Amino acid sequence: MDDVMLRSLTPSVLGVLVRRGADFAAAEDAVQDALVEALRVWPADPPREPKAWLVTVAWRRFLDMARADAARRRREETVDEEPAPGPVSGADDTLRLYFLCAHPALTPSSAVALTLRAVGGLTTRQIARAYLVPEATMAQRISRAKRTVTGVRFDQPGDVATVVRVLYLVFNEGYSGDVDLAAESIRLTRQLAAAIDHPEVAGLLALMLLHHARRASRIGPGGGLVPLAEQDRRRWDTGLIAEGVEILQGALAQDRLGEFQAQAAVAALHADAPTAAETDWVQIVEWYDELVRLTDNPVVRLNRAVAVGEADGARAGLAALAELDETLPRYAAVAAYLHERDGDRPTAARLYADAARKATSIAERDHLTRQAARLNTR
Repeated sequence: MDDVMLRSLTPSVLGVLVRRGADFAAAEDAVQDALVEALRVWPADPPREPKAWLVTVAWRRFLDMARADAARRRREETVDEEPAPGPVSGADDTLRLYFLCAHPALTPSSAVALTLRAVGGLTTRQIARAYLVPEATMAQRISRAKRTVTGVRFDQPGDVATVVRVLYLVFNEGYSGDVDLAAESIRLTRQLAAAIDHPEVAGLLALMLLHHARRASRIGPGGGLVPLAEQDRRRWDTGLIAEGVEILQGALAQDRLGEFQAQAAVAALHADAPTAAETDWVQIVEWYDELVRLTDNPVVRLNRAVAVGEADGARAGLAALAELDETLPRYAAVAAYLHERDGDRPTAARLYADAARKATSIAERDHLTRQAARLNTR
């Protein structure tokens, strides 16, 4: 059976899984796995009932994913909400799985995507959002990665850089997304930092701790998102901040600067400011310049535009923003903020409303909607 015929069966198989109780995103992933398995098995052993075969394999895959997700959630529940300082005494198999999925047969981007899906528990949609690509593109990337490692012995661990990238993306999803994975990411990064002396591993751990220290102040009493400038800094965890700064200083002392150390330096400058008004924005811009040099990442450039707007004025921030692609996530939100600071309230209100429509979380959407309403009612 060729690939075209396989694809023609996909909608009906997907419909069966959804009717059985699978949510649509999980059903899509399960059917995708079944199609990959069919391409591998059917040439030598074609089934008499292709659709029934696909339904059976896809449903088993869905159950496996559901069990894995439940197990991951149970692991998260055993971890304290605020990770304890200091290295952990032992390691479990989870970190080893991260290394094994970062297989040398895969490109770094494919290894990261596969690990996030297979071990990190993220959906294809969440991974695509992290990579700023369409969901269909990411689904194809994960499928190719699975085909690449089919039949490959998982006895060659991948490199540290790939594992660090995965841990960073899982933490980001846990910190700002719909699934709470932040504490688990910190736990695994502590294990990695205790096992190897690597400045970027230390930089990532420092970055996680400094961000996690602000977690209690990010959501208001009514469940709304609280911007950094408006957060109650008395609720920040000073113990985690002190630990993060100490780890960062040790990493920077090795004079092997990487992007996670630079990001942690930005977070440390925010944490060090007694008030939002006392933030050292000039130094933050300098660290963003380092990040641009290290990564040339468009999201880094977007954050740099905000910092430039704070350090040199809204017009300078808008000029930096004008160099970027307007389709970037959060572009409209940043433009709204800078236009408001520049005194252009109608444009800011329109852009806040536009940003709210593009928001990827309910909390962010509600916050941006309130910002637009605030400017429209004055």
